[in-house]
Amino acid sequence: RITISRQYQKKQKLEDSYIIKLAHIGKQLEDHYGKPQDIEWGLYNKKLYIVQTRPVTTIGKREETVNVDITSKIPVQDIILEGSPASPGYASGKVTIIHSAKELSKIKQGNILVTEMTNPDFVPAMRKASAIVTDEGGVTSHAAIVSRELGIPAVVGTRLATSILKNSEVITVNGYNGQVYSGDYAEVLRTIKPEKDYSEYKNAKTATKVYVNLGEMELAQKVGQMGVDGIGLLRAEFMIAGIGKHPRKFIEEKKQKVFIDKLVEGLKIFVEAFEGRPVIYRATDFKTNEYRSLKGGEEYEGEENNPMIGFRGVCRYLADSEVFKMEIEAIKIIRNKMGYKNLHLMLPFVRTTKELIDVKKLLTTFGLTRKGSFELYLMVEIPSVVILLDDFIDVGIDGISIGSNDLAMLILGVDRDNEKVSGIFDERNPAVLWALEKAITTAKKRNIKASICGQAPSRFPELTRNLVKWGITSVSVSPDVAYLTRKIISEAEFEKARKS
Repeated sequence: RITISRQYQKKQKLEDSYIIKLAHIGKQLEDHYGKPQDIEWGLYNKKLYIVQTRPVTTIGKREETVNVDITSKIPVQDIILEGSPASPGYASGKVTIIHSAKELSKIKQGNILVTEMTNPDFVPAMRKASAIVTDEGGVTSHAAIVSRELGIPAVVGTRLATSILKNSEVITVNGYNGQVYSGDYAEVLRTIKPEKDYSEYKNAKTATKVYVNLGEMELAQKVGQMGVDGIGLLRAEFMIAGIGKHPRKFIEEKKQKVFIDKLVEGLKIFVEAFEGRPVIYRATDFKTNEYRSLKGGEEYEGEENNPMIGFRGVCRYLADSEVFKMEIEAIKIIRNKMGYKNLHLMLPFVRTTKELIDVKKLLTTFGLTRKGSFELYLMVEIPSVVILLDDFIDVGIDGISIGSNDLAMLILGVDRDNEKVSGIFDERNPAVLWALEKAITTAKKRNIKASICGQAPSRFPELTRNLVKWGITSVSVSPDVAYLTRKIISEAEFEKARKS
């Protein structure tokens, strides 16, 4: 401890020039992180050094933890169903039970859609619903993924919803804990456990990009204004389901241009809404059962016992290049004729390096190659790709995106759409975490981009901290957790920098 004379205590210790410079640095740090900062600095040999900076946690509203037992507000007898919490939120409304796509007109705005399991044909009705409840499916099923994108609560895998519930019955869906209640309890639940708002992180800056998973054209403008860095997974299936007819049917009718024009129309909505930011289009990854549900689908699709590991992804393009060619023609029109250079391509469910080599040859034949601003991404969904990732990178790709849904399913040997084994499916399993780390660190070592577009970061935000630690370059999540993800990444990057 050093004693300082009273006379010297009152003197200015720092020259005005340093004070002004510190103020500028502080403003830069606040702009970068998107919120006020607590900054430590030092002055040595007439040079300023920033020792550390952290978010200020002592301003604004104090976050209170509400520990209230739900059963104290909702009678036990009103808890009528339980399933897997697939999309967060609370909603009350009248039940409408749908058994097939032919009944979709029954759904009115604000109804709760109850069905065995959704498929791409159900999307128009899902847009009207205030919540979704299904008999079947897991937390990465179609119903779960679409509900998160739409921002509505969903409970899946209840097994009994369509047999227990009655049309026009008023129920409440709790997308946080997977419970369904008889009666209107949405406002009561919001009082017990308010839904948190992380929009203050909209303009926060992070080195790790925050992308979104998207497929709904109607949401493109809204999500594009959320301050996210791009689309890390643009799902082809939503647009093609909207077109409504099996692509092969267009070829048979010699109406390829109609299909291409419709796909271009859809793609244009996304690249415009995210102009100047990357839009990574995942080529079609319909499973056989999903293709069969399209108009004319039964003419071209057989039935598979396990479509999840069947005729899907890149092997389809190699077996039927005409359908794939229509997709590539649409991409070329967007990039080359309309000038939207922010559109890139991602290849799903690649099993072997030979498949990657052969599909790249197809792309060359179709006139789309890795040159200039165009980037080609490989989805990492199969354990063999993680194990042999160096070999896949040698073939020539610009980046990887980890499909954690399928990767976890195949590592754990669990059908992710089967509610009977849904309790086993967990992307936080040590074997899955090993695979995530291996893929990310390999990509970093080989100097290519590494992203993740499965549901894992959306469901388990804490996993994002590990992804940042391992060196991931972007995280793509459902829009409902984009702000929270930015917050977590900001904190994880600060912690990583502090320890380095």
